[in-house]
Amino acid sequence: MMNAEFDTSMGYSKYDKKSEKTNYRNGSTKKNLKSEFGEFEFVTPRDRNGNFEPIIVPKNKRDVSGIEDKIISLYGRGLSTREINDQIQDLYGIEVSSTMVSNITDQILPEIREWQNRPLDDVYPIVFIDAVHFSVRQDNQVIKKAAYIVLGVDKEGAKDILGIWIGENESAKFWLGVLNDLKQRGVKDILILCSDGLTGIKQAIETAFPKTIQQRCIVHIIRNSVKFVYYKDKKEFCNDLKTIYTAKNEKEGYNNLQKVKEKWKNKYPNSLKNWEENWDSICPFFNYSDTIRKIMYTTNTIESLNRQFRKYTKTKAVFPTDDSLMKCLYLATKNITKKWTTRYGSWDLILSELSIMFDGRI
Repeated sequence: MMNAEFDTSMGYSKYDKKSEKTNYRNGSTKKNLKSEFGEFEFVTPRDRNGNFEPIIVPKNKRDVSGIEDKIISLYGRGLSTREINDQIQDLYGIEVSSTMVSNITDQILPEIREWQNRPLDDVYPIVFIDAVHFSVRQDNQVIKKAAYIVLGVDKEGAKDILGIWIGENESAKFWLGVLNDLKQRGVKDILILCSDGLTGIKQAIETAFPKTIQQRCIVHIIRNSVKFVYYKDKKEFCNDLKTIYTAKNEKEGYNNLQKVKEKWKNKYPNSLKNWEENWDSICPFFNYSDTIRKIMYTTNTIESLNRQFRKYTKTKAVFPTDDSLMKCLYLATKNITKKWTTRYGSWDLILSELSIMFDGRI
């Protein structure tokens, strides 16, 4: 943290060879500091001109109490740089600039890389994928970028965020790269993968994991159908759609689809087009019990996660860099997953059913 503050004061990093320099580094001095972890030897860097006046650990100060962790924690909870400065001033009476906050939070980038490359389980029974879009500054202009998020349910029934990838507009090509990255980290098989209806996503899944069952999100399909319907007809129309996805089996569901289509085809000819064109990726959940159906037929699990990401990032209209966005999402992930202490209900029964349906794979 002191090195980050010194780099901010000097205007260039230790290994920067390009910057024009009017001041140079001049060794360091040592002193003993008392902290919540006990006493330790502390090194303060010096500059040749003697201009560096440490703020975080001022000269002659011999007692500190974890300001760095507090700044990172505040940053992770979505506070703006100004709000962080106000909080630190109230607590410690010192001022921290936006550059200093950035330098301090950069210290977690190696931790993020380690997390993003950690080994994963060989099999995940259920995986959800989705992308959230944020505004990021790039080449002096603001563009929309997608945070590709993968949430897995492991063999113990526990949820875990397997990774976050930053890329430009959501595409099946990028998703294929994400799925291949999961394979490189040890994932050999995914039984059921739940996604929205992005063009080409089915082919991407089949390429990376040929045996995986893709389940389209029913809620997304319903939304796409309802947007064609007048408000006065929506309640009746939605009740008719419900007969499709609450059917006892696929045959009954498909028959109900034809009945709904026949009823509304003259008034809303395009409203059920998505159901028919994507029936092969809609119908898989009919093969499972109600307990599994409730988990796999909607991506509400990951959409709930995305809402929490929005909550933690709502104060930042534009992120200055991809790294800045990644830092916020990673710190939000740590806060969110702390609450994931229980597994899915009736998981033993679910696992038993999956073991029968996917014999030899789990």
